[in-house]
Amino acid sequence: MDKKIIYWSLFINGPWKMYLAATTEGLCFVGSNHKDFEELVNWVQKKFPHHHLEREDHQLQPYAEQFAEYFQGKRTSFTFPIDFHGTPFQQSVWIALNEIPYGCTHTYSEIAEILQKPKSVRAVASAIGANPILITVPCHRVIGKNGKLTGFRGGLEMKEKLLNLEKEPSNKEGMSTNAK
Repeated sequence: MDKKIIYWSLFINGPWKMYLAATTEGLCFVGSNHKDFEELVNWVQKKFPHHHLEREDHQLQPYAEQFAEYFQGKRTSFTFPIDFHGTPFQQSVWIALNEIPYGCTHTYSEIAEILQKPKSVRAVASAIGANPILITVPCHRVIGKNGKLTGFRGGLEMKEKLLNLEKEPSNKEGMSTNAK
């Protein structure tokens, strides 16, 4: 059986440095800020054992351009295709995350309520933690019930920087607020 390809590129924009990966269907992985290539390799080996990684900066350029606009405060949502890979429950959580407006936050309990599964807060948190497409699927917008920042694959420092970026008033004027 021929191995399928996951294309990757290294995105660097100011203090932001992360690996992006996509299938022919869309973006499937966004790495943590300043994590090494092994984060991507381990994810592919675990989730896609019949795929191999191939560097393809040109293929990832449209994604990189939208990320650059996001980090420059020129974009509040993404319009490129996403290739989700998770259980049906995880995917339902990730879809709910995409409904959190730019610059806003929800709690894990609120996401469970949106899904009409109010007793599944821990399962929601687990699904959020399994989100492979950071920023695009805005898991950084989910906080603890007490208002504190909690778990994030990219680390709490990255989560705080993303939330602060989205709070800057110049980033909100005249822009769409729905993540695609």
